[in-house]
Amino acid sequence: MTDSKRRQVLMAASALLGGVLALTGCSGGGGKTKASSGDSSQAQADEAAAKKSSEAQITVTPKDGSDNASINNSGTVTVTKGSLTGVTMTTEAGQAVAGQLSADKKSWKPSTQLERSTTYKIAAEAKDSQGRIAHENASFTTVSPANSFIGTFTPDNGATVGVGMPVSINFDKAITNKAAVQKGITVSSSSGQDVACHWFSANRMDCRPEQYWKEGSTVTLKLALDGVEGAPGLHGVQQKTVTFHIGRNQVSYVDAKTHQMKVTQDGKVIKTIPISAGAPEHTTYEGQMVISEKFTQTRMNGATVGFKDSDGKGEYDIKDVPHAMRLTNSGTFIHGNYWGAPSVFGSVNTSHGCVGLQDVKGAGDANTPAAWFYSHSLIGDVVVVQNTGDKTVSPDNGLNGWNLDWSQWKAGSAV
Repeated sequence: MTDSKRRQVLMAASALLGGVLALTGCSGGGGKTKASSGDSSQAQADEAAAKKSSEAQITVTPKDGSDNASINNSGTVTVTKGSLTGVTMTTEAGQAVAGQLSADKKSWKPSTQLERSTTYKIAAEAKDSQGRIAHENASFTTVSPANSFIGTFTPDNGATVGVGMPVSINFDKAITNKAAVQKGITVSSSSGQDVACHWFSANRMDCRPEQYWKEGSTVTLKLALDGVEGAPGLHGVQQKTVTFHIGRNQVSYVDAKTHQMKVTQDGKVIKTIPISAGAPEHTTYEGQMVISEKFTQTRMNGATVGFKDSDGKGEYDIKDVPHAMRLTNSGTFIHGNYWGAPSVFGSVNTSHGCVGLQDVKGAGDANTPAAWFYSHSLIGDVVVVQNTGDKTVSPDNGLNGWNLDWSQWKAGSAV
């Protein structure tokens, strides 16, 4: 090949190679330019979107999709960097739930306790300082009865009761984590008396001071059981405070041997009433007993407490026992008696275990001994029964925990 031809070939190859390089360089440069353009456009879009979005941050409690939610504290809505402009809460069926918006419009909550086993939906709206709107939606389901427990307590809120009235709580499910539940319950008195609680069973806890409540004091019961696990998979739902008041100090002493009852107030005898206690074959329990119920008239059927004839019917069935006040769950009452001869009161014990006071049929005579005692008694008053020859009443048979001394009582605490 001549030098002239060789130079022509090299020049052609160089031109071809330069074209390839130029093509490669153009392709790479074009790709980079397009990417930069895209990044810039996305950044501009993000900036524009940020300027349009509300700064208000809405929070719904509990979180969306929650189950086993509290019936006391669920459904609350709060906002930061803004104020709430509207909240609606409905059941899954569409029933509206009323709520309260705080004065500063920073929070909202339901006005009433929620129902168990119910799904609720919340739609909330808020705006920020620029008037830009934010929205939040959530739904949750409250705890079911099967997975929760409640305690039925006595006495009632606002009641005035006698000095012997304990706080008694009966749970609708068996409690295995007694310490956790007990820590969620506090009982205090304006008198400053130390109060201890005692578990009689997995379903019942009573609370009382060492001595009877001070007359005129106020007792406060706080239940902070919401969310407390009382047993595996079983949570409390109650969150409330109740108070009751202690009346005058009245304690009555029944002596089955003398057939008399001395009614005392502040330790002084204000009246002596003839009585008839349980007959020798049906003696009355001894011990300190608390009046737990009062009935102007009530039916007493022996078959319900084990006193049956050979035909299975009750040894007695009195449909209108007057001025009856319950002393035990097992059926011991102090009550009026119109069917016995007046001579038995103060002289002989004739009953099936109750304490009888002279009365009239229909409970219409306010001057009878039974009527007087009924009208001067409060639920929570103490009746001390002595000299019957029977055993001391079981402390869990009624509201009769006073028959345990203080060390025995505190030994039943779980904390």
